Amino acid sequence: MQYFDTHAHIGLIYDDPIEQLIVTQEARQASVSRIVSICNSLHDFVKVYENLKSANHVYHAVGVSPSEVQNPGKNWVQTIEQSVRLPRVVAIGEIGLDYFRKFGDKKSQIELFITQLELAAKLDLPVIIHNREAGQDVLEILRDRLPPKGGVLHCYSEDAVYAEKALDLNLYFSFAGNLTYRNARNLHETVRILPLDRILIESESPFMVPAEYRGKRNMPKYLPSTARFLADMLEMDDEELATILWENSNRFFGLPTA
Repeated sequence: MQYFDTHAHIGLIYDDPIEQLIVTQEARQASVSRIVSICNSLHDFVKVYENLKSANHVYHAVGVSPSEVQNPGKNWVQTIEQSVRLPRVVAIGEIGLDYFRKFGDKKSQIELFITQLELAAKLDLPVIIHNREAGQDVLEILRDRLPPKGGVLHCYSEDAVYAEKALDLNLYFSFAGNLTYRNARNLHETVRILPLDRILIESESPFMVPAEYRGKRNMPKYLPSTARFLADMLEMDDEELATILWENSNRFFGLPTA
């Protein structure tokens, strides 16, 4: 079996470049064969990308998250356009809206989000979408602006009703370690109504550690725990589900399965 961690903040697990490489190697030893590294800022992207240049199983997304709306960086659009030419950059992200933390104002967040959706369409890349307490605005914007390569609602946190609406769009649904929490009934209900070919999993490390490892800093190597929980919930064979998740992830990011 092999797994694809579609969302890991490797730069937030450790600052040290060697420790970051160790994290990715430990993941590989745990059958997490591919990882997409996520950075909230372009400054962090440059650092982490350089640190992980030798890790050929690590792919990258580049974008400006809503947390950076007040300071996206000088010439940030051009920086993204240049960065997507680098090897193993496979998506624009994470981008989206966050009304919980109230980064800047809603108008500024929406403008940043829309600009990057349009940029993704221009660059022919999928998007990784952050949504925290902004579900209605996210869905309305995506109905008009989702790029042709589609997107993933990462660390899905809405309910099954919302998912049914989002299924009308070219969207995938990614679940993190919080799926394994007993009180995550909205996620459990959502997973059961989704088509299998629209589901991804992620570590969201260093956050959202699976229940099995509660109290530890989350790592990509813990991803199989979430996959096993999902297989049990869906009453599926572990290996059968792992194969489906692997194929879904590679299809979304435009990568070969082998």
